[in-house]
Amino acid sequence: MKRISPAVRWAGLWTVLLSGCTTVAQITTLSDESCRERVRGQLESVLVEEGEQPEMANRLAVNTTLVLATGSLGPRPFGVSSPSGTDYSFFVQRKGETCLLRLYGRQKGFTRYTNNLSYISTRALEGCACAE
Repeated sequence: MKRISPAVRWAGLWTVLLSGCTTVAQITTLSDESCRERVRGQLESVLVEEGEQPEMANRLAVNTTLVLATGSLGPRPFGVSSPSGTDYSFFVQRKGETCLLRLYGRQKGFTRYTNNLSYISTRALEGCACAE
């Protein structure tokens, strides 16, 4: 009998939980300045709430928003890596006509916390549209 490593098992479970319960969306109006500013502001807000210094949270939010606006990555989770050593995992969810920015994971060193059921933090992205 072939043994499956715990890492593979957890990766599979994570994929099933995220894809089975929630659909990931992509923001479609990042070319609109008000939407871009809303995304930047909400990312910054989450990062400050998680303990990042405001100046660094702002820089990370600006850079992440720029990447999201210029890339055609499709609907998928995305990460933000901070010089503090913490990596954050986000995705956008479409709920009715609302787009929600969800922080579902963070890792610092060997400590990882993931909550893809009730999420670590959620922000509404008013003024943005998204599609699955």
